[in-house]
Amino acid sequence: MFESSNQLTALTYFLAVLLTGLFIRFWIIRWAHTWARKTETKLDDVIISAVDKPILIWAVLGGFYAAHPYLGITLPTQLASILDRLVLAALILSISWSLANLAGGVFRYYGHRIGAAVQITSLSQLMAKLLVLVIGIIVVLAEFGVEVTPIVASLGIGGLAIALALQDTLANMFSGFYILAEKSIRVGDFINVEGAGEGRVVDIGWRTTKIVTLFNNMLVIPNKKLAEVIVTNYDLPEHNLGLSTTVSVGFGEDPERIEAIVYDEASKAVSELEGADPAFKPVVRFTVGEYSLNYTVIWRALDIKYRYQLIHQMNMRLFKRLRSEGVEIPFPVRTLYIQSGPGKPDSVAKPKSNAASNP
Repeated sequence: MFESSNQLTALTYFLAVLLTGLFIRFWIIRWAHTWARKTETKLDDVIISAVDKPILIWAVLGGFYAAHPYLGITLPTQLASILDRLVLAALILSISWSLANLAGGVFRYYGHRIGAAVQITSLSQLMAKLLVLVIGIIVVLAEFGVEVTPIVASLGIGGLAIALALQDTLANMFSGFYILAEKSIRVGDFINVEGAGEGRVVDIGWRTTKIVTLFNNMLVIPNKKLAEVIVTNYDLPEHNLGLSTTVSVGFGEDPERIEAIVYDEASKAVSELEGADPAFKPVVRFTVGEYSLNYTVIWRALDIKYRYQLIHQMNMRLFKRLRSEGVEIPFPVRTLYIQSGPGKPDSVAKPKSNAASNP
């Protein structure tokens, strides 16, 4: 009768602590989420997310500690010591898990504010979490009296075998570390990868880098390939981007007059078009082509996202302006010689008169 009463008491304590933990998990955390949404800082969201799931483990461990004295079960001293250490190890690992989530969240939201040397990516967040977890594992091993140094030394041969088996995976991982450390490619940069395409970097992971293209498709590139190919970063050393477009006129036009018209229209376009850099005065360069006089206009955009829109609008404005000024827009001309046999050609098919052709 007495033993049954103790077991009932133990079960009551266990369920009481467990239900308290569940209450905290499902109600207080729920209320905390509602409160956190009203605040501007992300720190409260990070803390709530970090302790959300570990609370269940803490509730089970707390219930066990509360019920243990009433079980009326006498265990051998050595076995009881092992069980106590296992419970303590579970507690340390759960706390490490919570702190790892907290470190990853803090690094994600506040890493750029504290001037972190590593970019805020999924790989860097994983590194922060692993650092905390490794510390927790070392503490657990020390609690069991295990020396860490011999374990690390014994992993030398095994680590070499694992490295050979996971050669490609490790190559991608270390390439990701290299990309993060060099900072030649950052999250948010618009890049062009030779042979793959171009787009904006959204994440640098432990194996791949994800890029969203202009057509809103996801381009996934292994970190090893990204570290080996030629990459053009349009956001370095600055966001401003140089643009150019070329217009052609006939040989009969006055070069200085055309240059003045093109410069005038380009200057107006730069000051009026959205995304153009008004601080940069357009530059006009003149070249002589095979069948036309060519004028290249160079100006700047504030960001890569305006590139195609600005080139389109600049071409439209220049073309309309030249037509309104009565300027001739040439087209290629080819002279065809028809020869039936050796000697001089029997006839020559001459093109119709075109002011753009050479006399």
